[in-house]
Amino acid sequence: MRIGFDAKRAFNNHTGLGNYSRFVIEALLKYAPQHEYLAYTPKPPRDNKAGLKLSPKLPTTLVGGGLWRSWLINNDLKKDNVDIFHGLSNEIPFGIRKSGVKSVVTIHDLIFVRYPELYPAIDRFFYQQKFRYACENADAVVAVSQQTKDDIMEFYKIPSERIRVIYQDCQPIFFPSAGTPAATLRERLGEDILEKYSLNKPYIICVSSFSERKNQKRLVEAFQQLGLKDYELVLVGGKSKYAEEITQNSPQNTRILYGVPSADLPALYQGASLCVYPSFFEGFGIPIVEALHSGIPVVAATGSCLEEAGGDGALYANPLDVNDLADKMRQVLINDSLRNDLILKGKEHIKQFSSENIAGQLIKLYQEL
Repeated sequence: MRIGFDAKRAFNNHTGLGNYSRFVIEALLKYAPQHEYLAYTPKPPRDNKAGLKLSPKLPTTLVGGGLWRSWLINNDLKKDNVDIFHGLSNEIPFGIRKSGVKSVVTIHDLIFVRYPELYPAIDRFFYQQKFRYACENADAVVAVSQQTKDDIMEFYKIPSERIRVIYQDCQPIFFPSAGTPAATLRERLGEDILEKYSLNKPYIICVSSFSERKNQKRLVEAFQQLGLKDYELVLVGGKSKYAEEITQNSPQNTRILYGVPSADLPALYQGASLCVYPSFFEGFGIPIVEALHSGIPVVAATGSCLEEAGGDGALYANPLDVNDLADKMRQVLINDSLRNDLILKGKEHIKQFSSENIAGQLIKLYQEL
């Protein structure tokens, strides 16, 4: 098969959608090399920054401009004799059915539909046009979680049989070396990083963008309620108005780290006693998977898909209940048996997210089309 990808974000985005795009393409290149893959992007690839290495099996085509993903790419797909086009980030070209090319779209979440108040009206308008069109016109829809599949069925009335739940894994930098105990790994990789950020006490970590939906304010309140004078709460993310509000009202033992390079995150996870992810709604929850790969227990929120990401490797709390959140954190911190059990179950749970497993599921879907 000749499989084309909307690779704009794979080459030029360094966060969630870019990470997903790179994960899919790299998994297929490694575990299904018998097929041909073409990457379409409107900008010259910056693979040295995005982390996606070009290979002879991944020719890159520059197409169009601002409207390339919506219209212009169809001509290139026909010219290149593409069998399957996979829109990796919530959209496919308008009119792709007329081109004769089969299409797949990955939908990451419909949070803008479920919580419209969190998005500007103009963003909601364009998201709605593109997402709905993609779901209604793609030959198959990939949902990154059962929660996202349920939302697609509820809001867009797409039949269940047209939607396939296919998960994803995090980036390999979070994978400990085979056979290396987590404690040894922390000593080998983390000492300089922990010194760099002046982390001299045991700490709880939360890695997430700062926004109301991510719910860090309640996490800070829960941490204060625990009264852990010997611990620090470390919040990692980007600057925002919400982050400024947290900074103004946080105790001294709450640390906010902005602009942390991706290369530093594995050591920050591995050095933590606990990862907490209190977001009240997500499409999947990659920071939970990153934490489980890093060998630390997790406390996450109920109410969306985070139980899918964490499985039995986490405890779950009502994200709107500070008391419940504090109680779940306390349970993990004071109970070594529970902590070790969560770590072991988390390692087992994330095996289903392996790139080999995901590549196999995607190729099966493409072949069915």
